[in-house]
Amino acid sequence: MPSTADSVEVDFITPRHLAGGGDPAWITVPLHRACGWSHGHDPLMPRVLLSSPDQKALLRLEPDPDGQWWTLQHTAEAGRPAWYASFGARTPVELIAAVTDALTDPVTPAGESCDPFEPLRQTAWSAPTIGADGLVSPDGTAYVQRLGSSEEPGAWFIAATLGPDRRPVWRARFGAHTPARLVAAFTAALTDSDSVYRTAGVQKLPTLDPRLVTRTFVDVPAVYLAAALEDRVRSLAARPAGMPTAPIPSRHSPPPRVHSR
Repeated sequence: MPSTADSVEVDFITPRHLAGGGDPAWITVPLHRACGWSHGHDPLMPRVLLSSPDQKALLRLEPDPDGQWWTLQHTAEAGRPAWYASFGARTPVELIAAVTDALTDPVTPAGESCDPFEPLRQTAWSAPTIGADGLVSPDGTAYVQRLGSSEEPGAWFIAATLGPDRRPVWRARFGAHTPARLVAAFTAALTDSDSVYRTAGVQKLPTLDPRLVTRTFVDVPAVYLAAALEDRVRSLAARPAGMPTAPIPSRHSPPPRVHSR
């Protein structure tokens, strides 16, 4: 059924790591409007640069056919060397936003002893039967590894793929000195079973294979989608008062006309 002027066709997709990149505004707009990150403006360059209020962190979004499209860099601080995180073009914005939300959380975390592998273990990720150390998702389409050794831990490497002999759909990397809570925020978002939405017909999905993804077609009121980003901005801006961040609406939220694909 085609959309009307007051509705938008969207796909609600699981697993989320195969949903495609999504709208970068889910990350950039809240950083600017809710967290005070400043941005430069160069209409001749296809890139976005956002810097934190203290000028210690820089987020770069720049199309790069041979590398990572998103790069987050942080300068050295007392007790911690400089660190970075980078994400490929098709890394879902919901996963990257989990990292930027954790980074900008005004509440100081109580230590950083969290284990980024723990959210994976809790959702039945397991060691691969062949290959390097790490954990692989139950469907075999996502993999998380930490390089280095127990004596000298190295960088984190995360990838999504459509099969063991296929090129990765996207890669994410976290430097060895990236705070563990940020990596854990990413892995927790990676294992979230809630679907994410993508505007139908606008963004090409990495796969339409029904053996790998579940898609539910929904007619969503246009005002509902427009309000989702505004709700997220308000929620992040209100975090000092203890309010939770607003999630991307699940497929159960709108009053939809549903068509399975």
